[in-house]
Amino acid sequence: MTTGASVLVTGATGNTGSRVAGRLSGLGHTVTLASRRPAGTHGAHDVRFDWYDAETYGPALRGVDRAYLVPPVGDPEPAAVMLPFLEQARAAGVRRVVLLSSSAIPVGGPGVGRVHGWLADGLFGEWAVLRPSWFMQNFTGQHAHAESIRKEGAVSSATGDGRVGFVDADDIAEVAVRALDDVVAPDTDLVITGPEALSYGEVAAVLAEVTGRPVAHRHLTYEQMRDRLAAEGIPEEFAVMLAGMDLAIADGAENRVTGTVERMTGRPARTFRAHVESVLRSEPVRRSVA
Repeated sequence: MTTGASVLVTGATGNTGSRVAGRLSGLGHTVTLASRRPAGTHGAHDVRFDWYDAETYGPALRGVDRAYLVPPVGDPEPAAVMLPFLEQARAAGVRRVVLLSSSAIPVGGPGVGRVHGWLADGLFGEWAVLRPSWFMQNFTGQHAHAESIRKEGAVSSATGDGRVGFVDADDIAEVAVRALDDVVAPDTDLVITGPEALSYGEVAAVLAEVTGRPVAHRHLTYEQMRDRLAAEGIPEEFAVMLAGMDLAIADGAENRVTGTVERMTGRPARTFRAHVESVLRSEPVRRSVA
């Protein structure tokens, strides 16, 4: 393992960024927390960072040699703002980059897949691209699915009976830390899943059993899902992409599990049931799930 690295974490207040930052600080690394609204967490160095404001790049990159990058949320074409940042990062001395992508987006694919392609082509000497499946926290945190479960007793999707290897954000963060901290960088992409593939109907059944409240899976068409997302305030182009991902799930695109978590961390990935039970043991969160 490395010691005393200086790591930039973008999206530092988000699902994975906050977890990655805390773990890196615990390992003794110097961490720069970059977000649009710095929160002063983990006792690390906080800086304001906005992908769409190039003036925030320099302060975020000062003195760092590794970076964990979360693409701008909701942008279907993040490459336009990420490439100038990556070029500046390389010039500033960043040696290793770990990028958060998605299992649904291959190298060279749409959106962040283009950024993945640049890393694979050698933009940095050391790199990794994390390609996690859909987050378990989508059903228990501050996400549209979780809100729908709390308010309507149902989760809506156009996934049909398609299965997904849902993964815990804590497991994603553990893999990210290993990719940043290990002496030898992965220099590849890492598809990260939980230990089982579940349909949305099976997810609803687990939620109902663990919480003791009825939870159903509401089957929508592609058009209904697209329109629902747009009505929730998601930009139209991004809503189209997300609804399309639901169709891909229905066709079996995410019906897989990998051993990445255990291979990288030495322990098995958490099951969805264990995740929900863990959330319910946390009293502040209990009311938001059950």
